[in-house]
Amino acid sequence: MENKHTTEPDNTAVRTALWRALHLEVDAKPFILEDEIGLKLIAPKDGWQNRPDMHPEFTKRLRASMVARSRFIEDLIIEESSKGISQYVILGAGLDTFAQRRPDIASKLQIFEIDQPGTQSWKQKRLIELGFDIPDRLHFVSVNFEISSWWEQLLKSGFDTRKPAVVACTGVTLYLTKGAISDTLKQLATLASGSKIAMTFYLPMELLEEEDKPLQQIANKGAREAGTPFISFFSPNEILDLANSAGFKESEIITTKDMEKLYFKERNDRLLPSSGEIFLLATT
Repeated sequence: MENKHTTEPDNTAVRTALWRALHLEVDAKPFILEDEIGLKLIAPKDGWQNRPDMHPEFTKRLRASMVARSRFIEDLIIEESSKGISQYVILGAGLDTFAQRRPDIASKLQIFEIDQPGTQSWKQKRLIELGFDIPDRLHFVSVNFEISSWWEQLLKSGFDTRKPAVVACTGVTLYLTKGAISDTLKQLATLASGSKIAMTFYLPMELLEEEDKPLQQIANKGAREAGTPFISFFSPNEILDLANSAGFKESEIITTKDMEKLYFKERNDRLLPSSGEIFLLATT
């Protein structure tokens, strides 16, 4: 019998993709991100919208954060591509669908999706079943993070260290120790000059807005029970200290308020992102 982990995607990756799909079903236009392919990949049973973790109101701010983070990353890679950057690394890619949704941009890039072998093999199988081409420029870099180096696997996949890149890492630092995060940032800081790194971090409970605290407590409990506890939370100053220690030339924090100004102005559905997630944007 095949190991379960070779035939099913990661639960977190599925949840994130479903939130992106739910955005199109329950939120008002203009949509922040339009991703229907993730839903096609998962092909959930009828009634998936009734899952407890899909409750339209209770998870509204988390859903908003998910689509905003994806939109922010896509805007960044589109902007940097226009300046000549031709490598895009997604560290913890999950069920990302940028390569399928934006072939106009993706066709100019070498895209490296890094994730666990099980999620990646499942995703490739589903893409083929749905009739999507998997071009040579799209590289699936499978890594068992407990025993393998993502950097070594990335180099084996054809990544060119002489050329600058955009690296996106979202929804990952929660599960890593401070030491592992520091090591990752130090490795990324060695990328060719002009590379951009966009990485999400999570604020500690005491820095959250009051309306986000109950859901965060539920999420913490669920993560512990699932055997994947949240480990690392940082204040904005602590994140900047990590980036400076890693050796980046420039670093800044993109806050929830910044996201609101970018994507949530003049909406009539009161859709706003959670206060818990912020971006580090760093340059080598």
